[in-house]
Amino acid sequence: MNTYDDPRDYSTMDRLLMAIDDGVRTVFGRPPSTGRAAPDTGIAGAPLSDADRRVAEGLMRVNHTGEICAQALYSAQALTARNPEVRKRMQRAAAEENDHLIWCESRVHELGGHLSYLNPLWYAGSFAIGALAGLAGDRWNLGFVVETERQVEGHLDEHLQRLPEMDAKSRAIVEQMRIDEANHAEMAQRAGAADLPAPVKRLMKLQSRLMTTLAYWI
Repeated sequence: MNTYDDPRDYSTMDRLLMAIDDGVRTVFGRPPSTGRAAPDTGIAGAPLSDADRRVAEGLMRVNHTGEICAQALYSAQALTARNPEVRKRMQRAAAEENDHLIWCESRVHELGGHLSYLNPLWYAGSFAIGALAGLAGDRWNLGFVVETERQVEGHLDEHLQRLPEMDAKSRAIVEQMRIDEANHAEMAQRAGAADLPAPVKRLMKLQSRLMTTLAYWI
């Protein structure tokens, strides 16, 4: 049973232990997901040149690391959310982000690449940021989701432009991820998200740019 479908009322300590377990499985194992089939299922892998393969590998590694960060953010935000309905929505979004995580990991390995060696660091930093957002209150918590997902959409649009045209498998994964991210932003907006201050948005962009640059290579 996924956490967002679980009718039980967990204590704060229970949720903290579950968040730790999710973190360990996200970074070092296989995290819980919705079980959706990968978008590239049934798509034949086209032969890629070495240069195209390196580009696709780097971009999909960045996307995988982005999902590591997203999972940490949602886990922390669900832990600190005050409203049970907000918590449930965060947990549902986290499960969908784990679908993305699994799809990206599989594609990186298919391309002969490795995952970012810095993923434990990215997870810890993003969890701390998510916890701070949650402690600020549910409206700010949701506003952080909206801005995060809007920025992720922008990165995915950029990746669709940079991915080799022949790499239909990677493109199918990124396109479905983009749809899901837009849905998460809409969910948070409808739930009453506050608009974040401009300096916070700029800081988030700087942090995101640092992550994407390092994860492409390391």
